[in-house]
Amino acid sequence: MNTKGLLDQLMKSGDQLLGQVKDQKTSTKGQGSGLSGLMSGFGGGAVTGGALGLLLGSKKGRKMGGKVLTYGGLAALGVVAYKAYSAYQQKQNNPAAEPQTIDRLPDAQAEQHSLAILRALIGAAKSDGHIDERERQLINEEMAKLDNQQDTRQWLQLELAKPLDPAEIASAASTPEIAAEMYLASLLVVDEQNYMERTYLQELARQMRLDPALQQELYAQAGEALRSAR
Repeated sequence: MNTKGLLDQLMKSGDQLLGQVKDQKTSTKGQGSGLSGLMSGFGGGAVTGGALGLLLGSKKGRKMGGKVLTYGGLAALGVVAYKAYSAYQQKQNNPAAEPQTIDRLPDAQAEQHSLAILRALIGAAKSDGHIDERERQLINEEMAKLDNQQDTRQWLQLELAKPLDPAEIASAASTPEIAAEMYLASLLVVDEQNYMERTYLQELARQMRLDPALQQELYAQAGEALRSAR
């Protein structure tokens, strides 16, 4: 199962969607402040077409902050997580080694990170309860176009069918860097104005024992990435 390759293709498959949003020249003025306001500037309607659109949300009005993840694929997420984690370490006067985010790892280790990130994305997508049986089928069909390996499809079917459990998803965060990447991916997918999604994100962070100071750095770097991608 080549999760890294699949996840990178999934994210890059949204490049056209990102371009469509830029063409619309949507303004965030009057739509709120902070990250939620920036996210609303990425379109108030649903993402359409492809596995990315199905996974990130099919409800009208869903915030599409997750599209920033498509800008440069998986490496872009690693860069943002690295910046946030580095800033967090500096503020904590932590002499720890350089953060080992997914953009700085050999394939074997990057695969572990990728699997955790994909689980986080699926969890975040399920957090508003919108993925029903028909949508699971459609997601499976679209993902098969990116990776038609049987083991990948079986794994995805199982993940989509599982009841949402933040504790089970958080168990994939075996390093602080993975936890940061999982939180960042989730942050860029959820609509923080939706109570269910916001509550899920908070519980995921609690289960991963993510320092609130690191959460703030990830939030800030996500906002900067959104501004840069507009």
